[in-house]
Amino acid sequence: MHEKEPNFPANALIDTMTNDFGSPADDDIVREIISGDVNAFEKLLDKYQDHVLRIVARHIPPLHIEDTAQEVFINILHSLPSFRGKSRLDHWMAAVAIKTCYKFWRTYYKNREQPVSSLSINHRLWLEEALSSEAEQSLIEKASQREAGEILESALARLSAEDRMVLELIYLEDYSVKDAARLLGWSVVNVKVRSFRARQKLQKYLCRTLPNRRGTR
Repeated sequence: MHEKEPNFPANALIDTMTNDFGSPADDDIVREIISGDVNAFEKLLDKYQDHVLRIVARHIPPLHIEDTAQEVFINILHSLPSFRGKSRLDHWMAAVAIKTCYKFWRTYYKNREQPVSSLSINHRLWLEEALSSEAEQSLIEKASQREAGEILESALARLSAEDRMVLELIYLEDYSVKDAARLLGWSVVNVKVRSFRARQKLQKYLCRTLPNRRGTR
């Protein structure tokens, strides 16, 4: 299946990019690849492999980053004939990368034989403090604090691949609903509904890890 061009606005949050991204040379490289020039794809790899790796690293466990990044470039190669230059090449490639990460989690959850282990005592203590805080930060927004990353990872692992990707894009990476929809190839309404429901599921799971929280305070 060929990837549709996401048509991001100029200020879309994709990645920290160098000025040569989206340059006219990209069109030449794409034409060379499509015409069968084997060496041309190496130019694309050299120019964009760091861009792709950064995106993949934000969504995939370290052990699987390299393999997933390779799959991204395979998908890019197969989909390049559908690229018409209506959006910047790096934006289009970001959408391919996000969809490949989503596919990774769908396969991962489908093949997983054992549930994720329960939180450690230290994680429970941190979570209890976070849940009891009077600050107006949501649990997701506390992800930058100590212990939060591992706690959130454990919670995200309980969600579906769809819910996980939506939450990561919108709440952890600050994409707008519109940009997340473009990256995933979903409708804006679908992303809005799923992000709301996924956040409720995440919040519910986190609260369940401390069933006696209210009685200890």
